[in-house]
Amino acid sequence: MTTDGPARPQPVAEPSDHFVEFVGVSKSYDGDSLAVANLDLAIAKGEFVTFLGPSGSGKTTSLMMLAGFEAPTAGDIKLAGRSVSRIPPHRRNIGMVFQNYALFPNMTVAENIAFPLSVRGVPREERARRVDKALALVRLGGFGHRRPTELSGGQQQRVAVARAVVFDPDLVLMDEPLGALDKQLREQLQLEIKHIHANLGVTIVYVTHDQSEALTLSDRIAVFKDGGICQIGRPVDIYERPATSFVAQFIGESNRLDGSVVAIEGDRCSVRVDGVGPLQAVPVACGAAGSPTTLSVRPEHVVIDPTEGSWDNIVPARLDSLIYHGDHARAQFRLAGGQPFTVKISNPRHAGAFAVGVDVRLAWRASDCRALDPLP
Repeated sequence: MTTDGPARPQPVAEPSDHFVEFVGVSKSYDGDSLAVANLDLAIAKGEFVTFLGPSGSGKTTSLMMLAGFEAPTAGDIKLAGRSVSRIPPHRRNIGMVFQNYALFPNMTVAENIAFPLSVRGVPREERARRVDKALALVRLGGFGHRRPTELSGGQQQRVAVARAVVFDPDLVLMDEPLGALDKQLREQLQLEIKHIHANLGVTIVYVTHDQSEALTLSDRIAVFKDGGICQIGRPVDIYERPATSFVAQFIGESNRLDGSVVAIEGDRCSVRVDGVGPLQAVPVACGAAGSPTTLSVRPEHVVIDPTEGSWDNIVPARLDSLIYHGDHARAQFRLAGGQPFTVKISNPRHAGAFAVGVDVRLAWRASDCRALDPLP
């Protein structure tokens, strides 16, 4: 099976379909501050959920508690309806993939993959059959006799993935598994992981701080901040409809405009921005009239010097710089109020029509502009 093909349906964790559950889970290492605070989360069987957030946000601690390497200070963790909070890691039937591969250098590739089967007492012939199947799954057929030191970093990580799934675990946990690889290899192995998930249908919980990786791999993304989840949803919802300013700024790139709410009418609000004037936006996490708010606009949703169409927001700007990125160009503008503003030009050949220092108009729709909580 290839990695291409029709999109898989997005699983939704309904109450009757909770496979992994965090119920009021908290974790403190010093008895004072909380690394994870009152976490509630449900994951459906077969779902691919990514824990995404900056360092210290609680994502890795949550994964380690699910794996059994850390114990919750409060709350409970359930797997298939059964509490596992007091069950040791080796009895949870969970596969684990680490960033550093954690392969045994004195064993061959086949022996590394067979190790979880050996400790479970699987007969030799059955072990060999499962190892061959796992090697084929990660596209390493014929590599079983080699040592890990004879493999590239990407190949070693494929072996680690094969070892994590060879015993048919209930759940696979991946802790920054591609963090040590270069960009091109990371992108290649992202497709491999999607291929494995599609083939096996196993539930995967994945930890990363890489936004692009999370958007590529996940059925749902849980964005962590300060020990809790500030938004969870499908990648398209997290990116296109951020619920907070933190999510808007952390996921991808977003223009930030600080202002105050003038009025809210239904699904639209008017926001006063110094030097720019009133702008139209979708009220998401802003207060009543007079309250401060931060507007979020993605660079790819902005048009330069629109010649046609209906635009809710049109502002004057001056081009400060133009940066060529190969598949696109980034235009850095300065608005009339002095605010920096970025526009993504999808076809870089069109960038030649603009010269640094020229005055233009920038336009975007209210539906692409979100009024969120004010940033400091």
